[in-house]
Amino acid sequence: MSVRPRPHLPMRPAWLCRNCAAPWPCRPAQLALAAEFYGHSIALAFYLAVSMREALDDAYGLGLCPDLAALHARFLGWLSMTRRSHG
Repeated sequence: MSVRPRPHLPMRPAWLCRNCAAPWPCRPAQLALAAEFYGHSIALAFYLAVSMREALDDAYGLGLCPDLAALHARFLGWLSMTRRSHG
């Protein structure tokens, strides 16, 4: 019997990966999301934007003052690497 790998999902309100404890979306989560949303880049961007907003709300709820540019880079900055050229 093979063991299924644990998914790299966010642990709220800290928004750390439940599997590797890196800031979510960690690199394995990014790869899994890119595969799951393959061909649907707008849906992926929307999902990540909503997740970023939830992370902001959670940070403010914890009394933190999050770095908005860092959160944008973390949640949305890697999306340009998932696009394929159609030329």
